[in-house]
Amino acid sequence: MGQISKTLGKDMQRNWSLYLLAVPVILFYLLFAYKPMYGALIAFKDFSPGRGFDRSPWIGLEHFSRFFKSPYFFRLLRNTFLISFYGLIFGFPAPIILALMLNEVRHSFYKRTIQTITYLPHFISMIVIAGMITDFSLSTGLFNDIIEFFGGTRFPLLQRPNLYRPIYIASDIWQSVGWGTIIYLSALSGIDPQLYEAAMIDGAGRFKQLLHITIPSIMPTIIILLILRIGQLLGVGYEKTILLYNPSTYETADIISTYVYRVGLLEQNWSYSTAIGLFNSVINFSLLLAANKISSKVSETSLW
Repeated sequence: MGQISKTLGKDMQRNWSLYLLAVPVILFYLLFAYKPMYGALIAFKDFSPGRGFDRSPWIGLEHFSRFFKSPYFFRLLRNTFLISFYGLIFGFPAPIILALMLNEVRHSFYKRTIQTITYLPHFISMIVIAGMITDFSLSTGLFNDIIEFFGGTRFPLLQRPNLYRPIYIASDIWQSVGWGTIIYLSALSGIDPQLYEAAMIDGAGRFKQLLHITIPSIMPTIIILLILRIGQLLGVGYEKTILLYNPSTYETADIISTYVYRVGLLEQNWSYSTAIGLFNSVINFSLLLAANKISSKVSETSLW
């Protein structure tokens, strides 16, 4: 241990400027990521601002028990899981497929144009995105114009619980698919061109090169991102859902994060909402550990 400390001390003296650059990042995580963890203790207290943090009485797991017995528990868990699961099944492969398609485009102008067009939705504000989806989904909106063109009947799409998830997932893919290709295109650019040359000499066509060179070469990147995605399986954000859902679609649209928002900020039940959020974080962390463990055994690729 002493030898490690001496080695680290010498390295810090030699590269003090690099360590100095790391100080703002370390402070950011200490102040905004680790210090707030202490506040999670109110999940085990009957917290009120009048009594303060220290004087609020301990009540143990009462808030967790209340949530598990709540009539909303299974609905929230189901909706959160299904939205995230559908996003994983349909949304996760989308940037991989687009990156592989762009990698086959040899004309640089067309390639840059497609990349720019697909990147643009990522930079549009979520409020604007939700407004566009809402307007397009109205009875007089663009989606209904298309439905009527093909002989269908106009109806407000976002008022149908069974259509909420497809609209949510499709719009999410449209918004993020271009941005998600960046890391895969970077991985593709690192593939040794000599592998393709050797494959061409052996008579392999473009499709066989894709199967036996391209995909295996970026597979470690895919696995790492998949593990991180699984670790967020119950981490569906509340922003887009709050902007899109309404009481008529609560049955399929209400998720854990929106329930936490309503209970914590609107009803000011801070301890109860913290308990729900803590439960959600523990489940996500457990999924991350499980996915990483399975990946390390199956593919020998893992986060640690």
